[in-house]
Amino acid sequence: MTSTKTRIKKIGTVVVPVSDQDRAIEFYVETLGFEKRTDVPFGNGYRWVEVAPADAVTTIAIVPPPPGKPTGNVETGIGLHTDNIDADHEDLKTRGVDVDPEVSRMGDPVPPLFWFRDPDGNSLMIVESR
Repeated sequence: MTSTKTRIKKIGTVVVPVSDQDRAIEFYVETLGFEKRTDVPFGNGYRWVEVAPADAVTTIAIVPPPPGKPTGNVETGIGLHTDNIDADHEDLKTRGVDVDPEVSRMGDPVPPLFWFRDPDGNSLMIVESR
């Protein structure tokens, strides 16, 4: 039996459905400090918007959900890395972001982490990189 591999090289974009793109842009850019990389019209009055941390290769597309699909309260599975988990936790809490009450410290091999929610209730994780 022969094993084949794809030519996939990286994760390019992760899609997060949002109900209000302007509110999501404000949150991801102004509150989190991400860059807005793409903001272009497509289809029937839709916009394709991508945001990302300054040095990131992978982007987050904040777009309306497909017709008939719900928006919000999605566990995105997105893990963001930081060098200072406690400072970011406190900063986001001070900015009024819906963050976990405290940083989770389970011990090795799990790094310190916490979850936060965007204005639509979509959850993302911040992990302290080692």
